[in-house]
Amino acid sequence: MSSLRPATPSDIAEILRLIVELAVYEKEPDAVVATEESLQRALFGENPMVFAHVVDGDRPGELAGISIWYLTFSTWEGVHGIHLEDLYVSPEYRSRGLGKALLLNLAALCVERGYARLEWDVLDWNEPAIGFYRALGAVGMDEWTRFRLDGEALARRGAAA
Repeated sequence: MSSLRPATPSDIAEILRLIVELAVYEKEPDAVVATEESLQRALFGENPMVFAHVVDGDRPGELAGISIWYLTFSTWEGVHGIHLEDLYVSPEYRSRGLGKALLLNLAALCVERGYARLEWDVLDWNEPAIGFYRALGAVGMDEWTRFRLDGEALARRGAAA
């Protein structure tokens, strides 16, 4: 298997490339506004609050896959957890166990650190991903509905506070 490791600053351009690939796959090709600079600050700035693991590709400097994640907190459990923001493996590298390795790496990190849970979101139409996650023993949180405040509504409500 390719090398799975924590991301380094030299991975930024490849991480952004994979994020754009993911956006295309998720039918949102124009949604990515992240830049190498914003990712550099987020992942490797003074006080990073988001983290990434990568899997090296077959060619030097190329990444085959990424997991981008951040810490959460469970008030009921009283401990942290991990929210997996993005898990993505380029099509040419699929069916090699890389996605599973990235996900299980985070599960191991949770166990090692005493975190209560590993959570993520998946689009309803993404049946291959849903099947993959269920095969690993993950369960859907169907009784929960995610809400989001962003864009103009966020600006308006934030300014009113």
